[in-house]
Amino acid sequence: MTKKQKRVLYRILIAGALLLVQALVPDQIFLGERWVLDFTGEWVAPADWVSAGYTLYLDTLTPFLLYMAAYLIIGYDVLRKAVLGIVHGEIFDENFLMAVATVGAILLGSYGESVEVMLFYQIGELFQSVAVGKSRRSITELMDIRPDYANIEVAGQLKQVDPEEVAVEQIIVIRPGERVPLDGVVVEGASALNTSALTGESLPREVSAGDEVVSGCVNTSGLLRVRVTKPFGESTVSKILDLVENSSLKKAKAENFITKFARYYTPAVCIGAALLAVIPPLLLGGGWAVWVRRALTFLVISCPCALVISIPLSFFGGIGGASRSGILVKGGNYLEALSAARTVVFDKTGTLTQGVFAVAETCPAEGIRAEALLETAALAECYSSHPISLSLRQSAGIDGDGGRVSGVEEIAGHGVTAVVDGRRVAVGNARLMTAQGVDFVPNDHPGTVVYAAIDGTFAGSILISDQLKATAAGAVRSLRSQGLRTVMLTGDNAKTAQAVGEALGLDEIHSDLLPAGKVEQLERLLASKPPRSTLAFVGDGINDAPVLSRADIGIAMGAMGSDAAIEAADIVLMDDDPAKIALAMSISRKCLRIVKENIIFALGVKAACLILGAAGIAGMQAAIFADVGVMVLAVLNAARTLRVPQDV
Repeated sequence: MTKKQKRVLYRILIAGALLLVQALVPDQIFLGERWVLDFTGEWVAPADWVSAGYTLYLDTLTPFLLYMAAYLIIGYDVLRKAVLGIVHGEIFDENFLMAVATVGAILLGSYGESVEVMLFYQIGELFQSVAVGKSRRSITELMDIRPDYANIEVAGQLKQVDPEEVAVEQIIVIRPGERVPLDGVVVEGASALNTSALTGESLPREVSAGDEVVSGCVNTSGLLRVRVTKPFGESTVSKILDLVENSSLKKAKAENFITKFARYYTPAVCIGAALLAVIPPLLLGGGWAVWVRRALTFLVISCPCALVISIPLSFFGGIGGASRSGILVKGGNYLEALSAARTVVFDKTGTLTQGVFAVAETCPAEGIRAEALLETAALAECYSSHPISLSLRQSAGIDGDGGRVSGVEEIAGHGVTAVVDGRRVAVGNARLMTAQGVDFVPNDHPGTVVYAAIDGTFAGSILISDQLKATAAGAVRSLRSQGLRTVMLTGDNAKTAQAVGEALGLDEIHSDLLPAGKVEQLERLLASKPPRSTLAFVGDGINDAPVLSRADIGIAMGAMGSDAAIEAADIVLMDDDPAKIALAMSISRKCLRIVKENIIFALGVKAACLILGAAGIAGMQAAIFADVGVMVLAVLNAARTLRVPQDV
């Protein structure tokens, strides 16, 4: 609990104790005569009582003072806010309603009820404050990823500086236990990074020289020297904090509805209460005290606290719960839109696949060992910077030629020829084999096929393909089980796209698309989506930015995704895990379900109690339940959004 919450709790306990004393202690122990408070403000003896219609009766002065002490202890802040609201022209709020209702109850002689109403109202406010605080702490924990300093070496000594002062290409030192302050590349050292604050992933990530590191992670073991690649303002941690801090500015339709509703609702019920207090006595004659009491009860019941507090809290909790799982939602409106998604469109490379070429299969010719084929091809390609060449060298474990390679010739659009260990080697595509006059065996498997020939004789083929992400198939299955249509848009060739689509079980596949073609296909999908539904697009590359912006909800990969994609997206997956899409949808649907529950429950109970209160059937106790009880239940229900669903 915060200090403020503790103070409210102490006030509740003191006021409750005074109320308990008044209820349990016999009236006989209070000494004094029967007194009456005249409306002139003077205390007068019974002999001087004026007409009963213009006085408030008190058995003794002592019980009255106990009630007033309890009332002021528990309600002084509400009275203060009500007065300030009137001064500033913001009259019709919950503080005004509570002040009018409780002061009116005192004037009618219902001291105990006025204290009870204010007491339970403060209990409800305390519950609400604790629930909001819990949600806010989940956001605050995320804010703790902001680094306080960066270490740079000056004259052999480490100096702590503001991360904003560190320039790109400068070397920083990260000691064990310290947070990575800036994005960069490890130039020296090896360690394990705790990425849970960014991705929600509990397993540490091993890094060494050449690996990229992102700000916000915690270095758990070894000393690292990192070359900075981005200034602090463009770092991962800065972007995350900016996204979270600005998320509250983008309200969902339900939040905007409640804001507008409260703006007209509160003045309407105040006017209704005034009419209820005046018109029936005028029409029926007399009974002013009865109808004034009903009007005051009407005011207490009508307080819209449950809606005004619980609806924003639901979205706030949903965004906070998602952030702890490595899902950054830029606003409540996107959370609401995601709950209505019925179509999910995927990019392929970097989204469903790893975006890294790797040797998938080696098919040597007769008499050739697979290891020898891969080594020979890798050596021939050792001077090329092409991604295919890099994947060959990584698979073979080749770093340099060791003096074994000479006469390298790179043929654009075909491949390379070289002399490896004194033998003439040709490595490339089918066109190179044909040009070299090699009788080769075609490889029809989906992916990139590299053929090799040694001294003019076919030596075999190597299949290189982009590997599926481990969770991609499960993510698609989960989405389809929820009734969603899954589509893939890719610039890759039809054969490769079809193989990936069939492996994942996608409903629809479109290949050979340029960025403009992706937008065209998306427009077609938007036109054919079910009514009142939304379409989500998931991508990571700079070429995906136009499609992410055009979709109803854009979801970007945050770890490996481009800056343009992250900027254009509405939701960012910090660990690039497609399985988080189904989790995000589950969070959004739970959030919207809770919002609808609170709206229906609050309006239903209030409507019933307002009718009963106006008819005189429901008294102040019903009013207390209708206002405070409904608010407490709605807030507790809203707090459920903080718990992330696990059954997805």
